[in-house]
Amino acid sequence: MPHHRRVTRRLGLRTALAASVALPLSSTALSPAPASAEERLRRPLEVMSFNLRFASTAEPNSWAARRPVMRQLLRRERPHVIGTQEGLYQQLRDIEADLGPAYDWIGTGRAGGSRDEFMAILYDTRRLVPLEYDHFWLSDTPDVIASNTWGNASIRMVTWARFRDLGAGGREFYLLDTHLDNASQYARARAASLTAERIAGLDRALPVLVTGDFNVPAHENPVYDTMLSAGLVDTWDAAAERGEPYGTFHGYKPLVPGGDRIDWILASPGVTVHRAAINTFASGGQYPSDHLPVQATLTLG
Repeated sequence: MPHHRRVTRRLGLRTALAASVALPLSSTALSPAPASAEERLRRPLEVMSFNLRFASTAEPNSWAARRPVMRQLLRRERPHVIGTQEGLYQQLRDIEADLGPAYDWIGTGRAGGSRDEFMAILYDTRRLVPLEYDHFWLSDTPDVIASNTWGNASIRMVTWARFRDLGAGGREFYLLDTHLDNASQYARARAASLTAERIAGLDRALPVLVTGDFNVPAHENPVYDTMLSAGLVDTWDAAAERGEPYGTFHGYKPLVPGGDRIDWILASPGVTVHRAAINTFASGGQYPSDHLPVQATLTLG
C-alpha cells in the first residue's frame, strides 16, 4: 500500500480472519481499455452503490450465470469506489479473482468474520488511500458484532472508511455503506437515526458519502428525510446531468421506467455532482444482480 499511516481498525487492512472485524482483499481493474495512472487521477471521483444479490445456485439467476455479467459491468464502468450490499465471502473472492490487482476492499460479514452478508467497500488503490475504517451494527448495541434488537428480519450494519483522494490534492472524505431492513419500517427508521447520529460524530470538515440499499423509495418515506437531515443531499437530485430513471430493484423482471429508487448515493452539500445514473447493463438477457447499480460522478467540496 502506498501510504504507511496506520489504518484502523488498529490491525491494518490485512486483518486476520480470526479477528472477526474486517476482511479486506485485493480486487479489481474495472476497464476494458485500462486508463493510465495519470488519467485515473484526473477524472472526477466515480462512485457506485450496488446490491450484488447474494451468491445462489438457483437458476436461471445463479451466481455462476451472473458472475461473467458482473465482471463485464465493472470492467466497463471502472468506479473509483463501490459500496456493495449482500455480497458473500466467496462471492467477493470471486470478484477479487475476476478483477486485477489495482483494487482492494474493506468489509466484514454482518454476523462477524466471513459469516453472512458483507457491506464491502471496493476501492481503486491508484486513486484512494484508506486512512481508517470501522463497522457498527444497526441495533441498540451498535458496537456489538451481529447485534439485532429492533426487529430486523436480518442482521444489519454499516461499514465506513475515511479515504484520501490522490486525485483531489489529497482531499479526505468519509464513505458509509449500508443495507437497511427489508421487513421492518421501525427498524429502518431507527437505523437511519443511528446512522445520522454517527455521521454527526465524524469530522464535519470532511465530505461524507453514503451508499446503500435503503429498501424504501426516495422522497416517499421518513427514512429518506432522516438521512437528508444528517446534512446530506441526494446525488440524483443534485446532479447537473442524469441518466434515465428506473426502479432500482427489478427482481429479474422487466425494468420499470420511473420506478422506485430504493438504492441511493447521498453526499455532503459541498460535493459537486456532475452526473448521476442508474445502470441497466445486461448481457444476453442476464442481469448481474436483481438490483441495478446506481452511480454518481463527483468532485469533492
